[in-house]
Amino acid sequence: MMIKLERTSVMNLENAIRGARNPMNSWGRMDSFYDENGNYVLGPNDLDLAKRLRKAGSDHRKYIRQIIVSVDITAPLYWWKEYDTYKVSTVANSTSTMHKIHSKPFEMEDFSHDHMTEETLEFMGSVVERLEQIRLNYLDTKDKKHWYDLIQLLPSSYNQMRTCALNYETLINIYYARRGHKLEEWHTFCDWIKTLPYGEELIVAKQEETV
Repeated sequence: MMIKLERTSVMNLENAIRGARNPMNSWGRMDSFYDENGNYVLGPNDLDLAKRLRKAGSDHRKYIRQIIVSVDITAPLYWWKEYDTYKVSTVANSTSTMHKIHSKPFEMEDFSHDHMTEETLEFMGSVVERLEQIRLNYLDTKDKKHWYDLIQLLPSSYNQMRTCALNYETLINIYYARRGHKLEEWHTFCDWIKTLPYGEELIVAKQEETV
């Protein structure tokens, strides 16, 4: 596994679109509605306005910042180091490496290793075995030196899960900064962005793909 995105929830779309009409007091033109599954569907008027404001730039598309996304992301530490570049309008609660690293046995599935060569994969197996030996030593002795061994030996391919909250403006920045990145995790992330409600129109903005 390289990256996994689960339990996605998009919130506040209705309020964001209503707020987009505040400057012109044009609430009477709102034509969006909830479908039988409880999804908020943008009507032609609202979608047209949303796309025009999106295209007009960040000063005009403030409503975009009010569309909130929550998602559980499981990814290797080397990917999280890059994700942590995005500090504006992001919040994350992670599983604790400091407190829980010793709570379960180490397995190869705990690490992203899909691109490793056969030789390196074999070596990685020995690293995982050593981590498990150290974990058992720590559980047996409670000696902090073994805990430090775990923390300092842990490879950056270790997969960590975080519950993240972002908004559509942040996702615009991420998409255009990372869509061509060499890490495949970012390509998976950008593909996920496109699946969000109106992600193609309000985040990716198809007309900008040729820019």
